[in-house]
This record gives sequence, structure tokens and C-alpha cells, in this order.
Amino acid sequence: MRGEMVLHGFVFLVIAQLAGESLAQLLSIPVPGPVMAVAALVALFWAQGLVPAAVGEAADVLLRHLSLLFVPAGVGVLQHLPLVRAEWFVIVVTVVASTLLTMTVTALVFSLVVKHVEEGQS
Repeated sequence: MRGEMVLHGFVFLVIAQLAGESLAQLLSIPVPGPVMAVAALVALFWAQGLVPAAVGEAADVLLRHLSLLFVPAGVGVLQHLPLVRAEWFVIVVTVVASTLLTMTVTALVFSLVVKHVEEGQS
């Protein structure tokens, strides 16, 4: 039964990605289809107030094997090693700056959410 649930959830996620890709192509929006699909799913699940069990199960399976998604990126880096060597400084600065920016924005959003929750409990 669990395997069937995971399969249904996975099919749902693939259809959502296909819909996102189709929408991005149809509207000529420079946003990747998977990003549009995730945004639509977040809005849908937020409106419903819950994530369907099948989708949650499929997401758990995908998250357990998330490290496999880094293999193509690693292969790409190795294929373009001369370019990485030539541009190493720009890459390091970009990674450090984007990490600091992400941490700052995350901390600000977290503090705003905590403030909002505390005001709601008063």
C-alpha cells in the first residue's frame, strides 16, 4: 500500500512539473518550469491547509535520495575544470556573498515570523 501511495505522489509531482514547464513555455516566462510548479504546489497546499499524504510520502522518498541529484553537478564541474580554475575567485566570492545574503534574509524572515506568532498569542 505504501509503495502505491509513493507512486501516486510521484506521478502527481511529475505532472505538476510538466504543467510548470508547459506554463513557462506557453507564457515565455524566464522562470524554470520546476520553480513555477513548486510555487503552484505551495499555493495549492496552503489553500487546502494540508499536503496530501501521497505527495508527502513521495517527497520523503525523494529527500532521502537527494544526494544523487548532486552527481550531475559534480560531473559538470569536472568537465569544465579549466573554466573553474580560471574563474575560481569570482566563484568563491559569489558563493560566500550569496550564502551570507541567504543567511541574513532567513534570519530576518524568521524573526518576523516569531514576532507575528508572539503577537497572535497575546
